[in-house]
Amino acid sequence: MSSIFNASQILLLRDHYGSQVDVEVVQETGSTNADLLARIDHLYSPLLRVAESQTAGRGRAGRVWHSVPGGMLTFSLAWRFSKSAQALSGLPLAVGVALAEVLISLGVPVQLKWPNDILKEHKKLAGILIETAASHADDDAMWAVIGIGVNLRVPDALETEIGQAVADAPWLAQMDRNLLLARLLNALARTLSEFQQQGLAAFVMRWNALHAYANQCVRILDGGVVLHEGIALGVDESGCLLLQTAHGQVAIVAGDVSLRPVN
Repeated sequence: MSSIFNASQILLLRDHYGSQVDVEVVQETGSTNADLLARIDHLYSPLLRVAESQTAGRGRAGRVWHSVPGGMLTFSLAWRFSKSAQALSGLPLAVGVALAEVLISLGVPVQLKWPNDILKEHKKLAGILIETAASHADDDAMWAVIGIGVNLRVPDALETEIGQAVADAPWLAQMDRNLLLARLLNALARTLSEFQQQGLAAFVMRWNALHAYANQCVRILDGGVVLHEGIALGVDESGCLLLQTAHGQVAIVAGDVSLRPVN
């Protein structure tokens, strides 16, 4: 098992799609997302930045992303789009499909939780945080910085710190890290290229096929307050979750809301 990333090895493992992306490796940083966002005005092609350790990793809605060196795979990918930020609203779902399909191909059974989590045995295995920024150096560009964290081996102490049960993937922890990252990079680059051309429509069926709570009763919460309860039907082409409630079907926009299954 390789525990140290090597940019040269990752570059050699890129395929046709992955070859669009350059790779940086750092031992430690606060947040790879923050690093790339700070450089948007100086980026002209896609860039992946991976860290052995992140000391200030962020999750969705300002949450902390807990990590331990060697126990997680944490990286960010900056990708240039010629779309508006609003048109990128469904991007987390497409990225989730790409990640899930790679993990499944590697023997890790996963499903997708709307809007941006990958679950194993209904516990969180991986998360996605996408932040967008316009480039002052290129008026036509809208950059998406896609942050991804995958639990490879989670010690009991970290699970206690997180405060909830999480999943890990010991099998992936035994893989060569450069090969694992290259597999994910290639899939992401292909997905982002397809998203640029076709939008979320190209991924809706694939997402719904991996929906962890398909046809199950769920609650939608905002700050702990229940906004809706109903049967989760799947997502539409705008990335909304379709929910069949007692008062009819509603489309839920992601925003900062959370989904919880009803026991």
